[in-house]
Amino acid sequence: MVVLHTQSRASQEWREFGRTEVIDNTLNPDFVRKFVLDYFFEEKQNLRFDVYNVDSKANISKPDFLGQAFLALGEVIGGQGSRVERPLTGVPGKKCGTILLTAEELSNCRDIATMQLCANKLDKKDFFGKSDPFLVFYRSNEDGTFTICHKTEVVKNTLNPVWQPFSIPVRALCNGDYDRTVKIDVYDWDRDGSHDFIGEFTTSYRELSKAQNQFTVYEVLNPRKKCKKKKYTNSGTVTLLSFSVDSEFTFVDYIKGGTQLNFTVAIDFTASNGNPLQPTSLHYMSPYQLSAYAMALKAVGEIIQDYDSDKLFPAYGFGAKLPPEGRISHQFPLNNNDEDPNCAGIEGVLESYFQSLRTVQLYGPTYFAPVINQVARAAAKISDGSQYYVLLIITDGVISDMTQTKEAIVSASSLPMSIIIVGVGPAMFEAMEELDGDDVRVSSRGRYAERDIVQFVPFRDYVDRSGNQVLSMARLAKDVLAEIPEQLLSYMRTRDIQPRPPPPANPNPTSAPEQP
Repeated sequence: MVVLHTQSRASQEWREFGRTEVIDNTLNPDFVRKFVLDYFFEEKQNLRFDVYNVDSKANISKPDFLGQAFLALGEVIGGQGSRVERPLTGVPGKKCGTILLTAEELSNCRDIATMQLCANKLDKKDFFGKSDPFLVFYRSNEDGTFTICHKTEVVKNTLNPVWQPFSIPVRALCNGDYDRTVKIDVYDWDRDGSHDFIGEFTTSYRELSKAQNQFTVYEVLNPRKKCKKKKYTNSGTVTLLSFSVDSEFTFVDYIKGGTQLNFTVAIDFTASNGNPLQPTSLHYMSPYQLSAYAMALKAVGEIIQDYDSDKLFPAYGFGAKLPPEGRISHQFPLNNNDEDPNCAGIEGVLESYFQSLRTVQLYGPTYFAPVINQVARAAAKISDGSQYYVLLIITDGVISDMTQTKEAIVSASSLPMSIIIVGVGPAMFEAMEELDGDDVRVSSRGRYAERDIVQFVPFRDYVDRSGNQVLSMARLAKDVLAEIPEQLLSYMRTRDIQPRPPPPANPNPTSAPEQP
């Protein structure tokens, strides 16, 4: 049998998550029981699989340990066809065999429901004129509370509104439980925000889905009126005019179909960071702890590397004078190899970064555009959905080429590319907020970015007060990577690129692959 343990992010403790069934008398068991886990791209979800031999039903409490495997959930999903094979270890001097893991996404996570409703003879709430009705949808939680999941638009001055059709993920409506209560409140909109409650009704996803064949009419009831008035029937009716369900492609579909995330790093080597030999420098290489630069790089890189099959990452520095002649560069390879800036794994990037700190002179100014354009040129060559580029820029602050950077971002917004900017140190980062584009879409010379591709965060917001670096890094990664799946999907949708089918399973996975 196999026992799965998951690791707590805060305490690093392992907790048992579940066990497979016991399969008798075989060295090649194929387990039926599945483990259902919530998957978060932006988190490092560490898993441990312990394999045991259970000798007899009588001795199930003392099974023999056969070996174990450690890996992250992202490594399984990022494996070819979301399959991974790992050697089992843990018994000294013994080959323990291998474990094969497959991940598949539950189908109800991808369904999108589209519906349209209208109402008839709603209560009049406004003294002058009729009501301005809108609907609020709530899903019920396990503990009996309700969470808002959708609001319709307001239809002005009518007691018989017809609302526009709208779409909502099924998981948002019912969390995958088709019989869970969905509550719908009907309100009369008021300009001052004190909207008047007209009434409510309840349904479920299963009931709503029946409307694919027929109209469903719900009575809108106001509990207070019902108590007060003996002859009260209802406060109007709401009719479900149409309901349909489509499956939308998910981030996992693209990863399973072979889409690779290409990770590029760019590090700020301007003089404002301080002399790397001084403890006050943001680049200071302490023997006891990582600098903010190294932490940001490791936090983001260790998650993204699970989705990149070759684990080779181009890494650049900007704003330094390079030996021997002191040339100022805004995109020099950290490994000092102009022909091939790739570093092997995140450890390789960190090694090259530390080496560069010992050899280059911190200088300035802070230019972002050259490295953004460098990655954009690579992204522009591959537009079939097989590659998606993520550029991580780590900087201490004031940007010197704002106009050119905006131009570069607007151009890159039509490419399979996202940009993460992590600000380190105490500077004010107003310009970075502007590049983020959450409130106002980035524009350059009257041209607006096609998609929001920039995510900016100041590292100081994530530093754990107790000095726990693992927690600081986990918080940072969670926030800066949260938007990447949706940004990848928005690119694929606008280009009408569908995921490729997963490669077929290797019928004999333990045989060695042919050498090219």
